[in-house]
Amino acid sequence: MTNTPAFDSVPDTYKVKYTWLDGQLVESAAAVVPLMTYTLQYGLGVFEGVRAYDGARGPAVFRLREHMERLHASAHLVQMKLPYSVDELVAACAQTMAKNGLRSGYLRPVGFVDDGKRGLGAMNNRVRVGIIVWPWGAYLGDEGLKRGIRAQVASVARMSPRSFLPKGKITGQYVNSIIAKRAAVLSGYDEAILLDEVGNVAEATGENIFYVKGGVLHTPSTSSPILEGITRDTVLTLAREHSIAIEEAAFTREALFSADEVFLTGTAAEVTPVREIDGHVIGSGSRGPVTERLQSVYFDAVNGRLASHEEWLTSYLPDM
Repeated sequence: MTNTPAFDSVPDTYKVKYTWLDGQLVESAAAVVPLMTYTLQYGLGVFEGVRAYDGARGPAVFRLREHMERLHASAHLVQMKLPYSVDELVAACAQTMAKNGLRSGYLRPVGFVDDGKRGLGAMNNRVRVGIIVWPWGAYLGDEGLKRGIRAQVASVARMSPRSFLPKGKITGQYVNSIIAKRAAVLSGYDEAILLDEVGNVAEATGENIFYVKGGVLHTPSTSSPILEGITRDTVLTLAREHSIAIEEAAFTREALFSADEVFLTGTAAEVTPVREIDGHVIGSGSRGPVTERLQSVYFDAVNGRLASHEEWLTSYLPDM
């Protein structure tokens, strides 16, 4: 059997031999789904983004259990029942990384609704789960982690909880972020920041947002239409442990323009400073001291250098 054209077109650095699908590892080229898959047609699916690091304790996935718990929570929001438990999915993620011999990388578990009954009202089609892994560096670039990125405030608003479910990582909902991201990139920016329907800052297209003013760390509260990010929670935990004052409350974009520092957090983006928003230079125009401090301790955590948070790491042994 030959590889499918879609697999052949993937850059070599993204190719891995095995994908976990419906309870077993299969060759990635064979991990295909029907074109009439319900999730492909209508966007009803759930997913996670997870990272593994080759750190001081060897290869380990960061906060894997929390990610699998959120995958189940997202599925519950849209009335999908995943056919695998949190424990089974934790084991499957570790197994997929190990089988592919990856000591670090990115994991994409996805729950989706299969083909079967057609139309919006299909309620009993089979729910399937896949886990894809690949090597992946800094999402917004190594230079972005050091110098900071440029962002624009999006012309589209963050989706409203009156119409959507912002607390869920639901596949179709990400069109909202994609529209904003594409507009930002086409305008020469690295990222977009979305406001909510009343004009308060919500989040970036795939990241939570923080700003620093007078040594105080600010971020939107969870009552805002934001994803309750696992990296967000990690950074807040580490900030408290390092005696950094925190305020979780609504704020407008003007607060970002006049901030001493701004940074984004997310599994893909990690902790990425923002040096400019809509032409406004943020602080000194480079990574600030609070951002650098939190960035440093965050990388200590994900790389197993914090004995106080070894519970965040799920170790595995890669196949050689």
